[in-house]
Amino acid sequence: MSDRRLILAVETSCDDTCAAVLTRDGEIRANVISSQGIHDRYGGVVPEIASRHHLELIDAAVADALRQAETSLPELDLVAVTRGPGLVAALLVGLSSAKALAAAHRLPLAAVDHLHGHVAASFIGDAPLPPPFVSLVASGGHTFVARVEDHGPGYAVLGQTLDDAAGEAFDKGARLLGLGYPGGPALERLAADGDPEAFAFPTAARVRGLDFSFAGVKTALLYAVRDLGSEAPARRADLAASYQRAIVESLATRAARALEHTGLHRLAIGGGVAANGALRARLGELGAQLDVPPRALCTDNAAMIASAARFTPALEYPRYLDLDVYASGELPRCASPR
Repeated sequence: MSDRRLILAVETSCDDTCAAVLTRDGEIRANVISSQGIHDRYGGVVPEIASRHHLELIDAAVADALRQAETSLPELDLVAVTRGPGLVAALLVGLSSAKALAAAHRLPLAAVDHLHGHVAASFIGDAPLPPPFVSLVASGGHTFVARVEDHGPGYAVLGQTLDDAAGEAFDKGARLLGLGYPGGPALERLAADGDPEAFAFPTAARVRGLDFSFAGVKTALLYAVRDLGSEAPARRADLAASYQRAIVESLATRAARALEHTGLHRLAIGGGVAANGALRARLGELGAQLDVPPRALCTDNAAMIASAARFTPALEYPRYLDLDVYASGELPRCASPR
């Protein structure tokens, strides 16, 4: 085993049970992601079912991460865990497990904000991105663009969604088109066979500043499917391609505005939607240095939580035993152009 200090991180904010081991200098020694694969039959994540499956999977995920990293609990330097935002019942499983693991060996514990984790995914890998930079985070539950001045959780949010998150918009659009869950990958596959110019869906370009809105494009897709009637199944690929293009353009427009507003020339992306190939290609056209994490670091994972933990104050035993989770939190906004 390396003599570098090691962090064990646990992430259970939604439906993926994740554990990872990271060195203090950001080397990934293990990154285990156990997808539950049961929520597709319901068309979305069922919180109670997710939490029960976390209970079944968390011990195995942690054991697998420690095995891959060739280490053990007594050899760790720190335990990290997602405290929020997310599904309360799911978060409680991760936090309770992390507390127990840390307390049993009198290890310190870092309680990490899930969104800071998505930002901190850019701090690991072969070529970590040094601040300052603009970060675009687009996931199933959150969409925002921020100015990142340092490695800590104090990034300044410049704009965020006013309604649906981008990943949520993908999932709802996929459902309207009769696709499975999760909707983003299914819609992207269908869109590859369609014409992105076939339908002129709105991109909320009239929304001032750097805030996002996806309710309009979702409604436009609903009306398009309704108006096509019996022709809709034959036009599904065109509908998917046009819908994807509208979401991608909305994200790219705000990212470009944020780069102009901050004067920065480096852009990082994170969150599950960052795995979308059309988005990656479009952001590559903005002319900024683009940091695109591997897909395994875009979707929910514990390596990004361990990365954020390196820059989050840790609590010594027993100060963390009464920590609780939080379902949502107010993002730390700063003034954005209007």
